[in-house]
This record gives sequence, structure tokens and C-alpha cells, in this order.
Amino acid sequence: MAHHFEDFSPGQVFTSQARTITEADVVTFAGWSWDTNPVHTDAESAREGRFGERIAHGLLGLSVAMGLASRIGVFEECSIALLGVDGWRFRRPLRIGATVRCRVEILETRPTGRGDAGVLRRRFALLDQDGEVLQDGEIGLLVSRRPAG
Repeated sequence: MAHHFEDFSPGQVFTSQARTITEADVVTFAGWSWDTNPVHTDAESAREGRFGERIAHGLLGLSVAMGLASRIGVFEECSIALLGVDGWRFRRPLRIGATVRCRVEILETRPTGRGDAGVLRRRFALLDQDGEVLQDGEIGLLVSRRPAG
């Protein structure tokens, strides 16, 4: 079912399916981002480091959260434009092998000044298999209004 601005209200919470972060995810992300920091790419160095093992890139977590949110199915058809990522925090390391899901809460809805679209202020949380928040922040979205008629 297609959603539009009118279908959202503050307090709604949507939770995605789960996805496991793999070795291939980290290697691929390092390759295309050019971020080859040893904490992500060098098992020996990482073993001696703060986390005791390699961890996934923080921005890989943000990217996965965005992808999982799109799989929920309520934002895709009405999305016009991503408006920004605000106050994003990396609270815990994203470990290879973690199974994550994304929780999206609607914080605020407001029509645009022109009235032809609406803005959703959304709080994202990337959660691990134990329900711990790994990353969170706000991601604004411009969405379409329901067509007249």
C-alpha cells in the first residue's frame, strides 16, 4: 500500500527486517569508500586495538540503516528528497557478524510552505540482535502528499 504525507503521524514506529553484517560488507565498503583504516581491514592490528577485533565502518552502519528503512516499504513511493542527517551518533561498534535492524520513529510531520509536499522528521536507530542501539540520529525526508481525487 502506497503511503503519503497524510498517512504519517508523530509517534508512529516502524521496524525493519534484520540483516547480518558480513566480512564481504566490510571489504566491499572499504574498497569503494577508500577507507582502509586498519581497524576495518587489518585483523592483526585490530586484535591489539581498542575493540579487540576488526569492526565495520560507521558509515557502513548508516548506509545499512538507510537500506533497511527503505525495505520497510512505507517511504519508498512517497519519497521526494532526503533533507539531511542530523545529530548522527556512533554509540557502539558495529561488529562483523552482528545482526541489525532499523527502527524509525516519526517525530514530526509538517506540510511545506507551498503545500504540495510534506516533511517527515524521523529518528533512526540501528539496533543489534540484543536490542542495543549502535547508531542513531535524525534523518529528514520530503514526501509527496496524496493526489487529489
